[in-house]
Amino acid sequence: MAAHILIVEDEEKIARFVELELLHEGYEVDKCGDGREALEIATANTYDLILLDIMLPGLNGLEVLRRLGHDHPTPVILLTARDAVMDKVSGLDAGAVDYITKPFAIEELLARVRVALKLHPVGPAAAEGDSTRAAAPADDKANGIHRWNKLLLDEKKHRVTFDCKEITLTNREFEMLRVFLTNQDIVLSRDTLLEKVCGYDYVGETNVVDVYVRFLRSKIDEAFDVKMIETVRGVGYVIKSEH
Repeated sequence: MAAHILIVEDEEKIARFVELELLHEGYEVDKCGDGREALEIATANTYDLILLDIMLPGLNGLEVLRRLGHDHPTPVILLTARDAVMDKVSGLDAGAVDYITKPFAIEELLARVRVALKLHPVGPAAAEGDSTRAAAPADDKANGIHRWNKLLLDEKKHRVTFDCKEITLTNREFEMLRVFLTNQDIVLSRDTLLEKVCGYDYVGETNVVDVYVRFLRSKIDEAFDVKMIETVRGVGYVIKSEH
């Protein structure tokens, strides 16, 4: 069954161009050009992916994301003319799984669409994945539980605690922490972290990693007086396991 994609873009020429390319690739496509309408459509229907422009009439894309909430099952790729790092971070923190800056090459957009659909399945594919995980052996690793010192990350509950005190993380912060914890004692470069966390390589945007590491250090290292994430100069970051 073809994936169903919603395009939210108020520039009709761009929307039509993307629509034709997606149709050519075999996807089912709906489109609209207003933020409020997009929110109504996305809430009333189940899509496999939403391509969401930030600058929209009615409601901007970031507000649409916030109102949909992190629990909304459909992955969102932001289409934006903004290129400031913090604008991109705000979009990712609001729930987007990816972003692409205008003007973009259609080949790159199509590649990111394929990655998002693969990494964030909706419907039957997602249910099958949950079933597979449920059948795994009842140990920490199989149940998505990762530990360091008094810190515990539970993938299934999407919950992080330190000494039983809950830590509130954004989706992107949670995923980056999970990658660190599943690769303890391995030095991870910024490029590697971006690839593992975002599903592809953010060439030239590796400072996004530094922003998230700073957020994690503020919420964990500084808050609980520990040194969890260590900097390896000229390479990247590492969490060393405690022996």
